[in-house]
Amino acid sequence: MDLQQLEEEARQAALKDIKNMLQRPGQLEKVEQYRHRVARKKASVEALLKTGMQNQLEGVRVGLKQLKTCLADVRELKRSINEVENLMQGVPELYDALEDVREENTKHSQLATAVENIKHIFNVETSVQKTMALIEEDKLLNAHQCLADLENARDDLLYELHKQPKQHASDKITLKRHFEKIDTVAQALEKKLRLILSRTLNTVRKEPKFIVTALRIIEREEKNDQFALQQEKVTSFRPPGRPRQWRAMAMNVLKEAVITRIEGSRMEEREDNKMWLVRDLEVLRQNILEDLRVVKSLCVLCFPQHYNIFEEYVRMYHEGLSNYIENIASGLQGNEYVSLLSWVINTYPGYELMRHPDLNVNIQQLVGPLLPPSRLRALEDGYLGNMEKNFNEWMGNTAEKDRSQWFSDATPDQDEQYYHSPAAVILFEMINQLLQVTETIHSDVTFKALVMSIRQLDIFGQTYLKHVVDLKEHHFRNRDQIKFFTHHIIATVNNSQQILDLAQQLKQKYWPNARTEHYEDFEKLLETFQRIRTQAAGYLLEEAFLDLDGHFNELFTQKWLTSTISVDTICITLDDYFQDYNHLTPCNFEMVINEAQKQLARRYIRAMLSKRLTRPSTDCEAIKTKINQEAKRFERFFEKIAPNLSLNDSPLKLISMLSGLLVCDLEVLLLDLHTLLGNYPSLTEEQIVRLFYIRNDVKAAEVRQKVQDANQSKKAMVTIDKQDCIFKEIVFSDKLW
Repeated sequence: MDLQQLEEEARQAALKDIKNMLQRPGQLEKVEQYRHRVARKKASVEALLKTGMQNQLEGVRVGLKQLKTCLADVRELKRSINEVENLMQGVPELYDALEDVREENTKHSQLATAVENIKHIFNVETSVQKTMALIEEDKLLNAHQCLADLENARDDLLYELHKQPKQHASDKITLKRHFEKIDTVAQALEKKLRLILSRTLNTVRKEPKFIVTALRIIEREEKNDQFALQQEKVTSFRPPGRPRQWRAMAMNVLKEAVITRIEGSRMEEREDNKMWLVRDLEVLRQNILEDLRVVKSLCVLCFPQHYNIFEEYVRMYHEGLSNYIENIASGLQGNEYVSLLSWVINTYPGYELMRHPDLNVNIQQLVGPLLPPSRLRALEDGYLGNMEKNFNEWMGNTAEKDRSQWFSDATPDQDEQYYHSPAAVILFEMINQLLQVTETIHSDVTFKALVMSIRQLDIFGQTYLKHVVDLKEHHFRNRDQIKFFTHHIIATVNNSQQILDLAQQLKQKYWPNARTEHYEDFEKLLETFQRIRTQAAGYLLEEAFLDLDGHFNELFTQKWLTSTISVDTICITLDDYFQDYNHLTPCNFEMVINEAQKQLARRYIRAMLSKRLTRPSTDCEAIKTKINQEAKRFERFFEKIAPNLSLNDSPLKLISMLSGLLVCDLEVLLLDLHTLLGNYPSLTEEQIVRLFYIRNDVKAAEVRQKVQDANQSKKAMVTIDKQDCIFKEIVFSDKLW
């Protein structure tokens, strides 16, 4: 470190500080104050330096003193070690010199042990008999004390033999043979303890002192076991029969008693009583609840605290129950699955058993579920599999029963005036019963059962649809074979609607709002029965319009111009059929009415466009008037049979609308077509040309040109879908060009 450089740096720093302090003339008056301030600061710094140096020197002084003390201690220790080494040099000679003393000491120790235990050595037989008598008289503490005295005498003698440098096996064998009846006494006492412990729950009610006595003996034996094991670590000697582990024996006895109690609750078999499992589980519940009450109120007072006897009993019952239920779960049938699952999931951990106020055991937290989740799922799947099999059979029988009734001479059942069959009610009663049962188990099982039921209903619907199609084809091959075809089809339409309504109710009642999985199964079910409803309704009208084919073929012919027979016949025939259709439920009747209007409009317009009639423009006004009259006749017919149904957007309106083109001025035809094609985009060029065939004063090429011009300049307008779809369904096999 360069002191001159440091001094120079300090000088420069001081000059800089002075310059900063004396920048203005007025500051010169304070020079004396600045000098005093600097002097005080300097004195303070010097005082701090002195204090620091003094502390440093004091620490060095103390350290030197400690080093001197340590040096003195080391010298003293070295001197002591030297003295010990000098003394140890004479030990080997002293060891050899004391050989006779050691031998005498060993003999004296053995003789002292023999003298001390001489009473037991010569009275082994008497002591054994006395101890056995005490055991028979249930004086167990006295018997255990006698046994302990005999064992101590034997063990002390064996230990003395063990300490001898030259051990003879014959000596040990002789000594053990002399005391061999001690093992018989120990076994007798253990047997007695087992008997008492196996009856713990009964004994603790009447004579709890026997339980306490047995536990005291067991605790003493546990201490003896621990002492023997510790002694073995030091001397490598272990007394015969140790450790006895009577505490583990006691817990095994209690566990065996619990298993016997559980298995003994079963009083009936399936052959004796169909409700055997319900009765068995209820007996189990009552027994376990009562036993654990006894354990909590009485056994806890008798057993040492570190046994945690209540928790141990809960674990033993839990394990025994788990094994017992695993055994009976492998051969369950029908609703036995429900009884078992409900008991395992709800009753066992719930307030009826473990959560009972007298017990208040959180079994999930203490030991976990009674059955593992995989086993529970297997039981749930087994139950649902059986139900699925039963549903498949029941639904197949229901479908076949309806099918056989169709070919009989009996009419369907009636509810008020509406035809129906009991199939829908039967099916949903079965499903509701299943779901009500599964609700006693768990919401997840209910959801699985609901999904399974929906799928089975869909399968039933597909089978039912095939039967309906077969019925229709069979009937239309020979319409005289099935007497009440119309009635049964009406019942089928009503049944389909009823199933749709019941399915919605089922979903609303059982489908959790938060669950979206498997929703496609429900949508598929609705589509299936909606298809049955629509197709069956179509078969009704197909049968009706089949009788009207000839009359529609007479429309727009020369005969039609001067006669109303065809339209009158159409209305009369439809009126006759609709007398039967009154047996449809209101929503189905409305659907058939709408479909009938649609088909009537389509058939009439098709006849209008069929090129059967061509007349001069002068006659078209009369044709238009006739068409409008017949359209009104049709509308009045539907107003009559369905007075509550609105006909504002009826497809029949198309008939009058098209008839107006027959008398329109060709100059404004383009404007009319522009509006028409905007409202009815499905109306084709061919259909318009066919309409103008009735007017023989208009060329087809001219009409086509106007249609093309209207299509190019038309704007999208409000489309009346209910009417527009008519034009999509009118197709001709013959071509105009």
